[in-house]
Amino acid sequence: MKKKLLITSMMVIVYSLFGMSVYAEESKGDQTNSINLADNAKSAILLERDTGQVFYDKDAHVKLPPASMTKIMTLLLIMEALEQGDLKYEEKVRVSERAASMGGSQIFLEAGEEMTVKDLLKGIAVASGNDASVALAERIAGSEKAFVKKMNQKVKKLGLENTKFQNTTGLPAEDHYSTAYDMAMIAKELLKYEKITKYTSIYEDYLRKGKENEFWLVNTNKLVKFYPGVDGLKTGYTNEAKYCLTATAKKGDMRVIAVVMGAGTIKERNATISGMLDYAFNHYETKHIFDKGERITSLNLLKAERKNIEIITSESISTVHRKGEDTKNVETVITLDSEFTLPLKKGAKVGMLYVKDGDKTLSKTSLTVKEDIEKASYLTLFKRSVQKLANSR
Repeated sequence: MKKKLLITSMMVIVYSLFGMSVYAEESKGDQTNSINLADNAKSAILLERDTGQVFYDKDAHVKLPPASMTKIMTLLLIMEALEQGDLKYEEKVRVSERAASMGGSQIFLEAGEEMTVKDLLKGIAVASGNDASVALAERIAGSEKAFVKKMNQKVKKLGLENTKFQNTTGLPAEDHYSTAYDMAMIAKELLKYEKITKYTSIYEDYLRKGKENEFWLVNTNKLVKFYPGVDGLKTGYTNEAKYCLTATAKKGDMRVIAVVMGAGTIKERNATISGMLDYAFNHYETKHIFDKGERITSLNLLKAERKNIEIITSESISTVHRKGEDTKNVETVITLDSEFTLPLKKGAKVGMLYVKDGDKTLSKTSLTVKEDIEKASYLTLFKRSVQKLANSR
């Protein structure tokens, strides 16, 4: 594969991008139709994370209750808040009466108790704590209702058409639904925040260690312990949803996402996910191109306070292909937007990076600014004008 950058400078992008990467089209080729990897599930999907290429799907767009897989979106908004600095890992959150009253899976928070964001995050990722989910939702948005509004806004921003949330937890609620495909896309977005697997990969741990109310956490996703490479993400179960799991695993440079919804038993759910992961790793491989946050190019904007602006990848970028396939014609092409409205926030999209194989586009990924870009002050503009005048003599 040629890791070559063809830069088309200052070109307007006309695609509707929703502020995110545009995923590769779902493959409906022989690999998705000639095998059946999910006999014991109502729906399923298997895809590669960086490109979004689908290896297998079974009724992946059928609306079903997602149960606690809902928390993948909850975790996504928490990780966004952490990334943006609106939340700190060591910050202590006071637990409300409402959060403490949540039923189902919980870490038994008490009203008035204070717990760090880091431990609450662990409680969600490992033990699927409904109480921890509501506590952090209230901290971020003021109320669970306001947080759910943000969840559904994010659904629209991701361009997903078959998901609607009524709560942060996945507890049974009318008009609360998603699909295997949408869950995979939300998981794909969550995995842009690479620190999340530090929590979802924990098999067992303790909260309030050494205290009278010490609580033992055991991961609801047993594949974290029993399938090599699995480091997340989220299980789910209700009487209506049956057994669900959105799993991710990494081997070498390839990370895959597998979703199963509506399996009859835990054993069937785990066996189905394991078989899907086996299929992916046995038949496909990736070529890593760029890391998340890797510098791609830079811009010089006359009207910016800092003229030299680093442009970076918004997520990791790879190609994926069947084992043994030739990838020598793969290359990358960059396009940058023609106009910029200052100021720009860290993470603002300013262009696209295309991975291409001849005329075929394999993937499209947003390019973003590395840090906040402020509008140049009058003093800065004056100094630049004087400097330009001096240099022209």
